[in-house]
Amino acid sequence: MPRESSAGGVVVREHEGVLEVAVIRPRGKQVWALPKGHVDKGEKPEEAAAREVLEETGLRAHLERQLGEIRYVYQFRGARIFKTVVFFLFRYEGGEIDVLDPKMRVEVDQAKWVPLENAHRLLAYRGEKEILKKAQRLLLGQGAGTGTGEAGRR
Repeated sequence: MPRESSAGGVVVREHEGVLEVAVIRPRGKQVWALPKGHVDKGEKPEEAAAREVLEETGLRAHLERQLGEIRYVYQFRGARIFKTVVFFLFRYEGGEIDVLDPKMRVEVDQAKWVPLENAHRLLAYRGEKEILKKAQRLLLGQGAGTGTGEAGRR
């Protein structure tokens, strides 16, 4: 079975006393997700995650730590593909949400800030919800697991 590797980010900021997270609505879909994309040849996962965050949200962010990974199988043109996505926690540094290079509109319809507290209810994919909950526990000082392993389907 072919394999793919991607990386993504949970970008957080504090705005008016509320922790917020950046989410995206992929082009042509009615779901919300975390920014993520393929790891290019010669690129480290954390570099890919930072690049994808910038490309898909318009935000520059500082890497804090790895959060974990999710694994799932999907079908593309009749072939089953095994995908691993490693996620990292980032702190917002600058940029304006949803101000993207026009070429990125092929991939992203919208990016926005949402309150971290209930963002997991907005996300469509179970694995991303688990990653987000882990980030929330870390940010609120409640600890978290080891940072690796299966977090469920996308």
